[in-house]
Amino acid sequence: MNCYKCGCALSEKDFCTACGADVGTYKKLIYLSNQYYNEGLERAQVRDLTGSKEKLRQCLKLNKVNTQARNLLGLVYFELGELVEALTEWVISTTYQPEKNIASDYIEMVQSNPAALDGINSTIHKYNLALNYCKQGSVDMAKIQLRKIVNLNPKLLKARQLLALLYIREEDWEKAKRELEPCRKIDIGNVLTNHYLREVNEMLGLDESRNFKKKENNNAVYMQSGNDVIIQPKTSNEPKGLGLLLNIAVGLLIGLAIGWFLLGPIRVRMSDSGLEQELNQAREELATKSAEKEELTQNYNSLSKQLEETSERLESYESSEGENGALKNLMLAQIEYDKGESRDTMVIAGYLSNIDETYVEQKATEEFKQMYELMMSSVGGTVGGQYYEAGNEAFRIMDYSSAIENYKKAVLFDSENSDALFALADAYRQNGDKAKAKETYTLVTERFPETENASRALGFIAELGE
Repeated sequence: MNCYKCGCALSEKDFCTACGADVGTYKKLIYLSNQYYNEGLERAQVRDLTGSKEKLRQCLKLNKVNTQARNLLGLVYFELGELVEALTEWVISTTYQPEKNIASDYIEMVQSNPAALDGINSTIHKYNLALNYCKQGSVDMAKIQLRKIVNLNPKLLKARQLLALLYIREEDWEKAKRELEPCRKIDIGNVLTNHYLREVNEMLGLDESRNFKKKENNNAVYMQSGNDVIIQPKTSNEPKGLGLLLNIAVGLLIGLAIGWFLLGPIRVRMSDSGLEQELNQAREELATKSAEKEELTQNYNSLSKQLEETSERLESYESSEGENGALKNLMLAQIEYDKGESRDTMVIAGYLSNIDETYVEQKATEEFKQMYELMMSSVGGTVGGQYYEAGNEAFRIMDYSSAIENYKKAVLFDSENSDALFALADAYRQNGDKAKAKETYTLVTERFPETENASRALGFIAELGE
């Protein structure tokens, strides 16, 4: 264990012998983090993946640079069929430990099989589509999508659980059990799976309190159902063998004779009314078929409308502003960054600029924010200057729309460049957008007071106000 301040190896004392920093609390946090990691590893070895995931998250809260814990958490996500979360953990791990990190092998393994990657990405889209169908009440359409998901990615636990829940809703207990058994094998500690499975077993009569217990002796058969005992005698005084067969044959002959003489008039009346009954039945069936056809037509129109709405929402979800788009752009930026000396900073900047800042500020996870900030800081200074020069070139030829786009990116990657922010305000003013120009000039005065740009901005604000 090394000192967090100077990096020297720590002794058993509660202070660093090199720089004198107080490391007592720091050592306790590291020890506790390692304890959570060991517990998570033990749970993963017995396939209690849910418990392992919780322990590893606690470990990373205490020590976010624990690459072993991140790699193991990525493997747990991968085993649960959640590839995007697994790649996120592995990419962050390689950022903290670029050299001799097995996470690089995991990422390379996934990238070397693009067909499997596209298949897993497709399952995520289908799962979101199935959720929308469930919210709209289209249970059959949801089940179709979930069956496709299970075929493409059998380890996606949440898809199997949702499919089992739909079967439980329809009281199809056998199919629900067939979906829940693989869930139990994938993750024995999942509370939701165990809850569903217990309910299904109770409804199927597999609970011990409902089982019939049967025992026999020479004279009777005893069966126990709960607290009730059923006794069935085995002996019988009925005739056996040839005598039994003769009795049955005589009884049949007598019954047929009686039926022939007594039921003759009834047969005649039934033959007369048979045609009329068949005609009425045919009319009823025709009316039923017509009603079913009308209902199917209405259902078809409703499903067509739902499909159009769902396609629109799915296209919106897959855009760069959505979660998948943000994760995809961040991973592509990381892959380009990992090329070392051959990396292209402008390509990295292009991926990062595609990520919506509102998503980063309001919806992104802490791990995503950390990764995003690391990438921004690594290329920000160089890229910001390049965008600023590109904006100046566009401004000189009076292409103010292009100048605005380049100045905005320059400010995004280098927020301390007051010249870029002032130039952005000038471009808005020259482009005729007075409201944005005034707003941007105001930002110059707020961020960079007591500067020449701030003084010039005040003059333009007054001019625009008039």
